[in-house]
Amino acid sequence: MSPLDVAKLTLLVFFAVVLQTSIVSSLDVRGGAPDLVLVVLVCVALLRGAVTGAVAGFAAGLLLDTAMLETLGVSSLLLTVAGYWVGRYGETTGRDRAHAPVTAVLAITVLATVAGYGLHFLLGDAVSARFVFVEALLPSVVMNLLLAIPVYAVCRRVLPLPQRAERVREVQLLV
Repeated sequence: MSPLDVAKLTLLVFFAVVLQTSIVSSLDVRGGAPDLVLVVLVCVALLRGAVTGAVAGFAAGLLLDTAMLETLGVSSLLLTVAGYWVGRYGETTGRDRAHAPVTAVLAITVLATVAGYGLHFLLGDAVSARFVFVEALLPSVVMNLLLAIPVYAVCRRVLPLPQRAERVREVQLLV
């Protein structure tokens, strides 16, 4: 990645965290809230791959934990794994497919919710399984899916896909 791409990615993740902590986290629809940082991370990982997705997920999680004054490392762990998984999905399947952002956001929202609940349970935090899985999961998934296409369009504009190298039509053996 070029230094310009790194700067764009850094600003994109930083602004997503700022918007998440200041505006988006206060939105509450039927018990669920959209997760802008997760949606941005999914889009970045689809466009740039597993390693970039994992690094962006770690940075976003660390910023999110420090901004929200939560247990340090929980969001970093969840977003790092989510960024890596989505990046691998983008590398192994066609990232140019129209359904890739929506499919990835759906799957990662559900998986991150389940893994986050399990992680908080293991840490001994008081978390209600009924609230997480019955009341909050469906509205969160719907709102994240509504954000998926516009956020993917913005991320694709900011971080365009790298140009593919031209195919070599003839192979020459070096002796």
